[in-house]
Amino acid sequence: MAFPLTAHWAGRSIYDIDPAALARRGIRLLLADLDNTLVPYGVPEPTEQVREWTAALERHGVTLFVLSNNRHPERPGRFSRALGVPFIGHAGKPKPGSFYKAMEQMGRTAEETAIVGDQIFTDILGGRNAGVFTLLVEPIRLAGNPGRYLRYAVEWPFRALTKRRTKPL
Repeated sequence: MAFPLTAHWAGRSIYDIDPAALARRGIRLLLADLDNTLVPYGVPEPTEQVREWTAALERHGVTLFVLSNNRHPERPGRFSRALGVPFIGHAGKPKPGSFYKAMEQMGRTAEETAIVGDQIFTDILGGRNAGVFTLLVEPIRLAGNPGRYLRYAVEWPFRALTKRRTKPL
C-alpha cells in the first residue's frame, strides 16, 4: 500500500512534466495548484511560459484545471480566466470534495486525473484522498512568509521518500 504523504512522481517544476507522457498514462485532466506551483504567490496572471505549457497540455488532450486553496476568490478566478481554464478557488484541500467536483465538472474519472502541486499536506494528500495520480514539484519561491519555511521543513522527509521512489514521467 502506498503511503499517503508521498507523491507518485516528483520533479523540479511543472516544466519537468511531459504532456505527452501524461497522455500516454491516460491522464486527461490535470488539476494544478496555483500559488508556488504555476506561478509565485501574488503573480496575478499567467506567464508566457505557463501559457505555452498549457497549450502543450491541450495539444496532447490534457485539460488544465486550477484547484487553489487561495481564500481570495478573485485571485484564482482572474488567473484562470486569463489562461482560459476552469478553476475552483478556496478548494479546501486536502479534503477530496473539490477534487471530485472538478472531475465531475469535466466528466473525468480518478484514473484519468492527476494533481500537480508544491505541498505535501494539501496537494499530495488531497490527491491521494481522491484517488488521483500525484505530481510533486518544488515550491517556486519561499520568500515572504516564515510559516512557509516551517511547513516545507516538516514536509522534507516525505519529499525525500518521494524522490527515491520516483520514476521518470
